[in-house]
Amino acid sequence: MAAKRISIFPLPGAVLYPGLQLPLHIFEPRYRAMVKDALARDRRIGMIQPQRSEEGAPLFAIGCLGKIDEVEALEDGRFNLVLQGESRFRLLRELDVTTPFRQVEGELIDEPEYEALAAIERASFEREARRFADAQGYSVDWESVARLDDVSLINGVAQIAPFDPASKQALLETDGISARCELLVQLMQFYGRRDSDEDRATLQ
Repeated sequence: MAAKRISIFPLPGAVLYPGLQLPLHIFEPRYRAMVKDALARDRRIGMIQPQRSEEGAPLFAIGCLGKIDEVEALEDGRFNLVLQGESRFRLLRELDVTTPFRQVEGELIDEPEYEALAAIERASFEREARRFADAQGYSVDWESVARLDDVSLINGVAQIAPFDPASKQALLETDGISARCELLVQLMQFYGRRDSDEDRATLQ
């Protein structure tokens, strides 16, 4: 796969997956400039997490290229937009640029056209997800969840789950829906145990 020049939005805790959407509110001047540049060219922006929250921090190895699907330009120069995930990409190198926003050279990752979980994997995932949602106090429309295909379900939960940035990055970097499902179950179990341990500690 040929390398591609990608303007990036390095945002801790925000990950995007192919086929999914990510709403963004753009207010910093450099990222307003990035959106204007993207709209004038190919409407593409790369979402990638920085390894630390400080300015200019090194980036993680994998991000996701998104296309600006919807955009609302506000009077004061800010933007509300919806990014549609297209393809994960592997970071090759950061480019030396004069733009206020960072740009990288990335290699798009080919994803399998069709992936599915074994019935037992899907069932155990949904069971763990119900347990996790109940423990966290989330209200979930489980009938709608049951209608999702495996890839949309696993990637959708991985994108919105309340995990720390390193855990979300590990999920994004995991190849194959079955392996990502397994890691997601492990993380839900880990976070569920950790939260219940904290609750016990505060009750003593």
